[in-house]
Amino acid sequence: MSPPASGTRPESVFAAPYTALTWGIVLSVALVAFESMGVATVLPEIAGRLGGLNAYGWGLSALMLANLIGTVAAGRAADRGGPARPLAAGLAVFAVGCAVAGSAANWPLFLAGRFLQGLGVGAVMALAYTAISLAYPQRLRARMFALVSGGWTVPSLVGPTIAAVISDHVSWRGVFVLLLPLIAVAAVLALPQLRRLGQPGGAGHPSPAASSAAAPAAEKDPWWSTPVARSVLLATGTGILLAGLQLRQLALLVPLVAVGAGTAVVALRRVTPAGTLSVRRGVPAGVVLRFLLCGAYFGSEAFLPLGLVRLRELSATEAGLGLSAGAITWVLGAAWQGRADSRWSGRSRAVPIAAGFAALLVGIVVMALGVLVDAVPALTAVAGWAIGGAGMGVAFNAATTDAMEQAPADRQGEASGSMQLAQTLAVAVLSGLGGAAVSLSAAHGGSVSVALTATFALTAALTAAGILAARRIRPNAA
Repeated sequence: MSPPASGTRPESVFAAPYTALTWGIVLSVALVAFESMGVATVLPEIAGRLGGLNAYGWGLSALMLANLIGTVAAGRAADRGGPARPLAAGLAVFAVGCAVAGSAANWPLFLAGRFLQGLGVGAVMALAYTAISLAYPQRLRARMFALVSGGWTVPSLVGPTIAAVISDHVSWRGVFVLLLPLIAVAAVLALPQLRRLGQPGGAGHPSPAASSAAAPAAEKDPWWSTPVARSVLLATGTGILLAGLQLRQLALLVPLVAVGAGTAVVALRRVTPAGTLSVRRGVPAGVVLRFLLCGAYFGSEAFLPLGLVRLRELSATEAGLGLSAGAITWVLGAAWQGRADSRWSGRSRAVPIAAGFAALLVGIVVMALGVLVDAVPALTAVAGWAIGGAGMGVAFNAATTDAMEQAPADRQGEASGSMQLAQTLAVAVLSGLGGAAVSLSAAHGGSVSVALTATFALTAALTAAGILAARRIRPNAA
């Protein structure tokens, strides 16, 4: 897709020639968000009806682990032949997963459907960012990234309610069936324009700053050493880590966690840009910033309702206000950053990234006080999480825009996939660590308050690390 001629340049992502592609990308992301939040709402009922209560956690973990594989596979495929085919495959696999899960007669078959859904979710999310970087001019990318944030967050707000209504009045299977025609619509909107992009790095694409990412070598390496094979190893290691964190016996927990973490780290060196583990400047630093942001935000958010309900005795509805406040201000923060992004174009966005991390740190501290300190009004936690959400929106959008801007056109899939992988891994690990803290505290006579204090301290430390790492988003020459 060639940019419009000078003098007729659209200033909106909804103007021609981007209209259909914009709606297709946003709808794809919205469907993934609805699936994630909606299914989580009805998962207890599904597990009860299909006999999966004893393996309930794997209803979430199966999707998350497959997400890691789908992210890497789609990103590398996009770099080889453009985003159209892997996005088509990702949407198709996502649809098949919905059909399998929605028609499952037992828990193992349902988990198989969730695994297929995870492959599709990883592909869709990675390719959304890749498509934006390849198809839209630089001046519109930050706005489009902000729109994707809204496309994720708004369905997260209404998804649980819609899923609950469908489950109560029709069937839990309807939650999956509902998505099938909408997936087809997303494909019809997005794929025709993506097919016109041609090969990544071809004519018509700007030449971004050189990336320090290692070149994909899938064609030369044996199959067991390819990025996709290593992503399977990463998913395996992460699965072992998560299984270990669910145990209460330290004699079993420690070795399983050690083996899982070691396996995951070895695999990470292969499936992320070179220098990621050492926070090398440029795209690798962008991957690390995504991990820190998502670990801090989602690792805190996962335990906010638990703290408000168990420690401050609020209703589930009142506790949900915190999640809604964070989601709304995330959209607002991302929208503001998208409109203000032109002032940072061509130079480091370290300032808005660090400011966003700082706001998220303040939000975590205020939220923790509202949850843990009886002398502080409980609804202070809601106000705190509104602050944190705004900071997340600003930092997430700025870091994504800057990292993708630096990735060469023929490495957009690798960069996008690596950041999405970092996000999934951060959510899995931080949720697992927080859950382990609660479980171990209960097993050894501790309280929920102690466990949540440790969890919030860890997520606050991640934001502090993010403030320091923000300056590494660009090479020194920039």
